[in-house]
Amino acid sequence: MSAVKAGIDGRVDSGRGGFADGSSSVGGGGGGCGSPRLQQCAQPPNNSNSRTKDTRYYHHQQQQLQLQQQKNLGGSMWKQPSHCEPADVVRRALDFKCQGTQCYKDKKYREAIGKYHRALLEIKGLCRVLGDPDPSSKSPSCLLPTTISKFTTLTDEQKGAMENAELECYNSLAACLLQMELVNYERVKEYCLKVLHKEGKNFKALYRSGVAYYHLGDFQKALYYLKESHKQEPSDTNVIRYIQLTEMKIRRKAQREKKEAT
Repeated sequence: MSAVKAGIDGRVDSGRGGFADGSSSVGGGGGGCGSPRLQQCAQPPNNSNSRTKDTRYYHHQQQQLQLQQQKNLGGSMWKQPSHCEPADVVRRALDFKCQGTQCYKDKKYREAIGKYHRALLEIKGLCRVLGDPDPSSKSPSCLLPTTISKFTTLTDEQKGAMENAELECYNSLAACLLQMELVNYERVKEYCLKVLHKEGKNFKALYRSGVAYYHLGDFQKALYYLKESHKQEPSDTNVIRYIQLTEMKIRRKAQREKKEAT
């Protein structure tokens, strides 16, 4: 084993994957600095095959240490800029959305919710990096690399795919919640209103908003959203049924208030 190799191995072992003393990798302090062989290795390499081999081994060790540090940091260090392109982020978001859709079809609603949230984290994080923050988001995304340039722009196709994926995720989250044993209607309403804020005539969001408001006891708003959804799909039996139920609730409430007034 060469002196350089022995020196590197010793420092790696002492630091469990990192340099123990923080000095440079060759000739940087320690008991072996006086060795002529080590001093020679600190000089520019000549044509010697052995020294060339030692230098290659040293660079290989450096690369291995860097990779290990990246793993220890949970993959937060991105080595290749190509992985940070907006197209890659959009692709990951679409993949998560598709996985969520499959989970929903398999009636794995909790897993589907997790996948849709992962997709939204990717989308929201990219929007913030590109200078288009979502004011409704309070928590930053920890999944996106911070190395994406703030001056990077998306193509029209990428923007369209991202916006459609965002709306589909919110609509699908509302659908998943409505399948749960204990439904969080407040959250259903929140997701649907996010969709309607960008796409006011979305049938699913209108209908589910009406359902949410109905179960929250706000029958006037429920009737408004249900009638708006009825305009989009006049023959939908679920919409018709909820309109009838809501109108009945409103009539009963009016009768009760009239009786109390007398």
